[in-house]
Amino acid sequence: MTHDHDLVLRPTDEQMTAALNPPPGRNGGDLVVETLAGLGATTVFGLPGQHALGMFDALRGSDLRYVGLRLENNAGFAADAYGRITGEAAPLLLSTGPGALMSLAALQEAAAASAPVLAISSQIPVAGLGGGRHGYLHELPDQASSFRGVVKSVHTVRTQSQIPSAIAAAWQSALTAPHGPVWVEIPQDVLLAETSIPVVTGVDATPEELPPRPELTAVAADALMKADRPVIVAGGGVVRADASRKLRQLAEKLSVPVVTTFGGKGAFPWNHPLSLRSWLEDRHTTDFLEDADVLLVIGSGLGELSSNHHTFQPRGRVIQIEADAGKLESNHPALGIHADARLALQALLETVGTREDDTAPARVRELLDRVGKRIAAQELTLEQDVLASVRRALPPRAPSFWDMTILSYWAWSAFDARHPNTMHSAQGAGGLGYAFPAALGAAAADPTYPVLAVSGDGGALYSVAELATARQYDLNVTWLIVDDGGYGILREYMTDAFGQATGTELSRPDFVALAESFGVPGVRTSPGALEGDLAKALATPGPSVVVLPAVLRMFAPTHLGPDSCS
Repeated sequence: MTHDHDLVLRPTDEQMTAALNPPPGRNGGDLVVETLAGLGATTVFGLPGQHALGMFDALRGSDLRYVGLRLENNAGFAADAYGRITGEAAPLLLSTGPGALMSLAALQEAAAASAPVLAISSQIPVAGLGGGRHGYLHELPDQASSFRGVVKSVHTVRTQSQIPSAIAAAWQSALTAPHGPVWVEIPQDVLLAETSIPVVTGVDATPEELPPRPELTAVAADALMKADRPVIVAGGGVVRADASRKLRQLAEKLSVPVVTTFGGKGAFPWNHPLSLRSWLEDRHTTDFLEDADVLLVIGSGLGELSSNHHTFQPRGRVIQIEADAGKLESNHPALGIHADARLALQALLETVGTREDDTAPARVRELLDRVGKRIAAQELTLEQDVLASVRRALPPRAPSFWDMTILSYWAWSAFDARHPNTMHSAQGAGGLGYAFPAALGAAAADPTYPVLAVSGDGGALYSVAELATARQYDLNVTWLIVDDGGYGILREYMTDAFGQATGTELSRPDFVALAESFGVPGVRTSPGALEGDLAKALATPGPSVVVLPAVLRMFAPTHLGPDSCS
């Protein structure tokens, strides 16, 4: 039997001629670059190293754009953001041993946030593989084992003929739901040796689809139609699947209130009559979710932050749609539907009827009013004013990237992201130093809009070297640094728990002068001047730094039980 795809796989006359007459002087590094270009990559991130020089030299003769950062972890954060913004797999080129290991924290964040990153590392020569002690520079007994617990898949190459297939398989893995980081490692001698393998022209790496099982969709649709008080929890999987419009259509068709997790910011319109917003660390919201007779969770594992620190105990039926099978029913019994959020929402839209509930908007308003009164009673005007100033200064479609700092914790709950896929933070894995290098990656992905990065002074010190990157590539990123003299949130945690803080106070540079020493304009602002200074910096092409000296406080925790909500 002849199939149509058999005809597609036949080389054209032009491909035959090119294959039989490969240009001289190519090596394994060229195969890497040719494969990436064949897969559709346009930009790569990374940091060169001795064993990886074959890949980096190959970039010189290619059309791929290279963005080099000053630290492998920061290069990983930049690739993470590029993947989030574009939905494409972001190539990350690394060297062996220390260079490879330096990327682990960034890859952990990419895994937690389902960001597609294609990390390609060099390795020691083939003769040294297998766990021996050969004394090669950067040698690890088993480099791949350091990454197996972090990335989606690991691919080790031993010959040049394996390079295109390994990279294509990794690309497919990175972009198959749930998206995530993948790891390819190629020995130094394989990268450097001259090759007679034809130029890579045809690479097929179509991501696998993950549709819901129809019998599960039928059960979920029936439960939603019969529910009295259904609620939807929309997580980061909705954003990654580009399913925000379908989420809104379903919520409106069923008259169901929607709360977005911190990873799902922007998945549902903030000011929609059915929007519960994102006050997940609030007992009033937790009570509202617990009272639902059917809770539809889409693209979230209901982890620590999404479950109000595991105090959430649903009393109704939970339906969980999740692309990561390991997260299905990992925290609560549910009707688990292993599926991509977009395909599952489409299936539900085609299955459910229209459900009328005139009381839903009123119940939403009542909840938000209770949350607002609780926050207002804590006299946190400075914090709310600073966050509001950032929102007014930031153009509606401009992306923002937030480090693990007090203002970011406020933003998780209280910031209107305005549009899907525009607000990103390191809350997946919780590492410091994410915001600025991630913002650089986003600016490389889309120069149409300015990009905002928000850090505390502690997190900023992880990333100051990337001021050189911002200037070198003239990336359109404004970096807001909230300077409170230390690790502010840890100071609060320790003071609350132990009566005083230890190890949280920091000597730090004059960030404005430091930025200017890199050729990046900087300004020291105040809460009252923040909106204007930030808006001016965002409107000015190229990188800039805005420093806000301020000690911000968190709103009171509300995950300790109902008595703590007053």
